[in-house]
Amino acid sequence: MQVTAMHFKRKAGENLRNEKLQKALEKLQTKFVDGRAAAIAELPNFEEVRDAATDIRDKVIRNLDRYLLRFEQEATARGAVVHWAETGDEVNRIVAEIAHQHGLHKVVKSKSMVSEECGLNDALESQGLDVLETDLGEYILQLAHEPPSHIVAPVVHKSKEEIADLFEEKHQRTRTTEIAELCREAREVLRPGFLAADLGISGANFIIAETGSVLIVTNEGNGRLATTLPRVHVAITGIEKVVPTLEDVTTLLRLLPRSATGQSITNYVSILTGTKEKGESDGPEHFHIILLDNGRSKLLGTELQPMLRCIRCGACMNHCPVYQNIGGHAYGWVYPGPMGSVLTPSFVGLENALDLPNASTFCGECAVVCPVKIPLPDLLRHLRTRQVEQQLRPWPERAALRLWSWMAQRPAVYALGTRLAARLLRVLSGSAKRFHYLPGVTGWTSGRDMPAPTGRTFRDLYQSRRSS
Repeated sequence: MQVTAMHFKRKAGENLRNEKLQKALEKLQTKFVDGRAAAIAELPNFEEVRDAATDIRDKVIRNLDRYLLRFEQEATARGAVVHWAETGDEVNRIVAEIAHQHGLHKVVKSKSMVSEECGLNDALESQGLDVLETDLGEYILQLAHEPPSHIVAPVVHKSKEEIADLFEEKHQRTRTTEIAELCREAREVLRPGFLAADLGISGANFIIAETGSVLIVTNEGNGRLATTLPRVHVAITGIEKVVPTLEDVTTLLRLLPRSATGQSITNYVSILTGTKEKGESDGPEHFHIILLDNGRSKLLGTELQPMLRCIRCGACMNHCPVYQNIGGHAYGWVYPGPMGSVLTPSFVGLENALDLPNASTFCGECAVVCPVKIPLPDLLRHLRTRQVEQQLRPWPERAALRLWSWMAQRPAVYALGTRLAARLLRVLSGSAKRFHYLPGVTGWTSGRDMPAPTGRTFRDLYQSRRSS
């Protein structure tokens, strides 16, 4: 998938003015935010489960090589073939080689963000393969030639009316806006694709070292069809998705659907282990598992290592005031919201995603709702620091930060400076006591008025309280 994160500010502005998008994004509040709150309320020991899940993820990260090798050993023993890929291009090459080796032509895909990360669909189609997305949201996006705007609900930015128009155009059927009828229509179109496919591709929510299994969670049943009907199954996942045991998975599954969609459990939890045995009626004859690095190992031993805990629930973006107002496409790559503001610069280079670490109000809600306690605001601050250290920010901004740093280390100078600045701003604001324009902070004043200080500084108030 092409990276367009450098255009974040422009796209964010466009999305704020998009009335259709703004109406569609309202669903985040009602469906995901309220749903999560209700689902978590049903779990009386939520914080204990959250602590346990965080410990599991940290244990994996500290011993990532050991658990990955154990997974490879167990998966191989059960008939699977494990491939290691350094980059997304390597993933695409491996999948194409598997298709060529087995003489495969028709592909059905279950939802996979890692495949989006690799640009897999375009790569396979360039090799002459027929690729069909089977997750309803991903299928809609395939018809519209759009990338996902959310990792759990990829088509959250579209209304049912827009989908109805798209289906009418592509399916050449009578237009309907009834959701049940739209789903039925999609099933009727997709079912022949399932039956004709000889290659099924999926992601993996978790891979289990103890058994060499791949686990996927879905609500539509398409994941099960895509992984059991075709004679070849390829599962693609990041190296950080490994989990030590089946028992550990049950802990994580108590949090994932609650944090993602507000469900206590998803409709389908599929644990896929090895190839079809003699006498079994379904399952692949050949099972390939591709473990992708693509920048993940670079986070080990750094301040950004906690990001590897991520279980891709999407709770951080559902509760983020920035994402809630601009949607996912503005972030310019696969992973939007707070998680994307950390992952995208980490994977594609900080210089290629300059604005993403700044796409935050630092309200802290993302850290509050993260089921595995990733300190996302701290990670964003670290990336901002890196930008300044690498001189990636504009020189006026760097100069202002250096001036502020110099003053902050000299309390008397800082106190005098803020006191004088407050008084000057109060005078310059005139009778309106507001600024419509301020040089140097036009990014703020172009969209809102800035109120002028009307009283004493915080330091003055604090000193007076201490002395009283």
